[in-house]
Amino acid sequence: MTAVEVLVGDITQVACDAMVNAANSRLHRGGGVDGAIHWAAGPGLQEELDAKYPEGCPTGSAVLTDGHLLPCRYVVHAVGPVWRGGGSGEAEQLASAYRTALELAAGAGCRLVAAPLISTGVYGYPLLEAARIAVGAANAAPPPVERVILVAFDGRAEAAVLHELPG
Repeated sequence: MTAVEVLVGDITQVACDAMVNAANSRLHRGGGVDGAIHWAAGPGLQEELDAKYPEGCPTGSAVLTDGHLLPCRYVVHAVGPVWRGGGSGEAEQLASAYRTALELAAGAGCRLVAAPLISTGVYGYPLLEAARIAVGAANAAPPPVERVILVAFDGRAEAAVLHELPG
């Protein structure tokens, strides 16, 4: 089983093999985690996304780029759902985004992955539910992924992840 831990902080400062970005489906620089990752990575990240994925990425999926100026080899851009109350397949889409991101990281030979709580910012996904899905996906990460750090943006997000981690 994969080791899963939580860290409160700035995901752009976490040294890892792959950093998961909470991307939008257009794969254009947005706000929150996405904006921070783009800013820290430099303009080459958007240039690579535009060149490799001009049609974007559907909700529930992910794409892989180089890490550019970030302290990682790769960035995995995972597109989570906008929360619409829970009856529109949001849980399945969020789980799929994490699963696809971790599969891409594993396929690139990554052992250590840092990921945010996708969709919990402006997309409005409830923290506890998002943490449950994130921890479940991280626990099921395929080899060679050995460790997943869920990077919380504040104490509330950290508490949500800790609630889902075994004692």
